[in-house]
Amino acid sequence: MAVPMRDGATLATDVYLPSGDPPWPTLLIRTPYGRGLQSEVARDYASVDLAVVVQDMRGRGDSEGTDPVYHSDGDGALQDGYDTFVWIREQPWAYGTIATFGGSALGIVQYLQAASAPPGLVAMHPAAAVGDLYDEIYFPGGVFRHQLVVQWLIDQGSKGYLEQIEAHPYVDAFWDPVQASNKLDVIKVPALHLGGWYDIFTQGTIDAFLRYQHQAGPGARGRQKLVMGPWTHDRFHKQEQGQLRLPAEAKHAPYPVGDVLNTLLDETLGTRWDTIADNYDAIPPVQYYVMGDVDDPTAPGNQWRTAPDWPPQGAKVRLHLQQDNLLAERCPTSANATTRYRYDPERPVPTIGGANLYIDAGPYDQRPIENRDDVVVFSTESLTEPVEVTGRVQAHLFVRIDRPDTDLMVRLSDVYPDGRSMLVADGALRLATWGTNTGIESLRPTDVVEGVVDLGSTSI
Repeated sequence: MAVPMRDGATLATDVYLPSGDPPWPTLLIRTPYGRGLQSEVARDYASVDLAVVVQDMRGRGDSEGTDPVYHSDGDGALQDGYDTFVWIREQPWAYGTIATFGGSALGIVQYLQAASAPPGLVAMHPAAAVGDLYDEIYFPGGVFRHQLVVQWLIDQGSKGYLEQIEAHPYVDAFWDPVQASNKLDVIKVPALHLGGWYDIFTQGTIDAFLRYQHQAGPGARGRQKLVMGPWTHDRFHKQEQGQLRLPAEAKHAPYPVGDVLNTLLDETLGTRWDTIADNYDAIPPVQYYVMGDVDDPTAPGNQWRTAPDWPPQGAKVRLHLQQDNLLAERCPTSANATTRYRYDPERPVPTIGGANLYIDAGPYDQRPIENRDDVVVFSTESLTEPVEVTGRVQAHLFVRIDRPDTDLMVRLSDVYPDGRSMLVADGALRLATWGTNTGIESLRPTDVVEGVVDLGSTSI
């Protein structure tokens, strides 16, 4: 059926109804990838007395309009998510309570439409998704995420949106409808957030959980759940990640995602499940996987843990770059020590593994690039006892260059006994932004830029 939006455009929508007598609570799935791909999920949830609504987003599938790439899904002039909620609540089969579901693009739209305070929203399950698109998708650290963004837009037939990105390279009013982090007071529902340590949206998923958990309105604050596994964007709940095969336990958390979701839906929508292990509030707020040496079954890590919040309690550790290319807790012996290298932008250092979508993703051996003369490597001494790194990793650097601008890339690797340098996390920073997202100021050869490269969160 065709659901009308406030500007007259109609969005193609399928409705799956349970057997029996209405009204029913509703599960809403909005997607840019074709609503037919969600038919199996829709039938499964319809079997437990949910009306399931699956909709092609504006300009996608069979829906009318030009694809605005999420700009009609938040709290802007067009609010397709809000209008769909209103339409659902007007239907004779609808009880009026609505939960949202989906991952990646289907999760992004959940964060955005929630910021418009749609009527009837009672629960959310965004997976591998973010709520602030400028900082967390397009320009993390001020660096345009070229390979991911351009290829994704081409695949969606929406390459024209690149012109908008080029016209708005810094945060301005254009980005307001797709920046949801400053609209938290209207969020009043529990949510299950799901992410992976090698996902393209790792830190954005954690940040969304933290915002909802601590800054949102009543009903949301203190009622969020976060599950973080050792996964890439398209290999959630799989053992093979990058060049490593993880233990079987890595696939599922102690409270499996499906069970947590069903418990949430049971509480908020009154679904009909045969078994519900715990009530929603009894489930730990955070479940996270601690990675470890996958070749040694006796090695520490390779296990799930729970925590009341993120990051878990622990000692903050600061390691300093040393003149001899060591990484150590002691302060450098010279306050004026520097490390120099020359690089050529026409001969860039390639990306090998990490948080990618269209190229190799996950933990990959970094030795092929660490041997280049335009890459500087700092390493700790060989560890004599286990060290766990859990939380957010940042590189605080002081940099001087002889050009007006450059992008600085930092990687964190775990060196195996056989010499493999397996990527754990990476990040980037455009120096001329001076740590802001509102513009750039060219560097002079005498400038020393104090830059923080955010590698996001991990646990190993």
